[in-house]
Amino acid sequence: MNIFSKAVNFLKQVRLELGKVSWSSRQELIGATAVVITITCIMAVFIGAIDLFLSKILSLMFR
Repeated sequence: MNIFSKAVNFLKQVRLELGKVSWSSRQELIGATAVVITITCIMAVFIGAIDLFLSKILSLMFR
């Protein structure tokens, strides 16, 4: 079996396995994306607030 036939066989098996995958619907994907964006924004604000707070404390300590 040469390398070309191995590659073709591999790609056939990949296509077969992808047919077995349970893909999310568009609505599920949009909902999950909204959750990820919302949590990311909340965490960014939280980390930014902590950073601001700690930098103010350190600037007061080293004045």
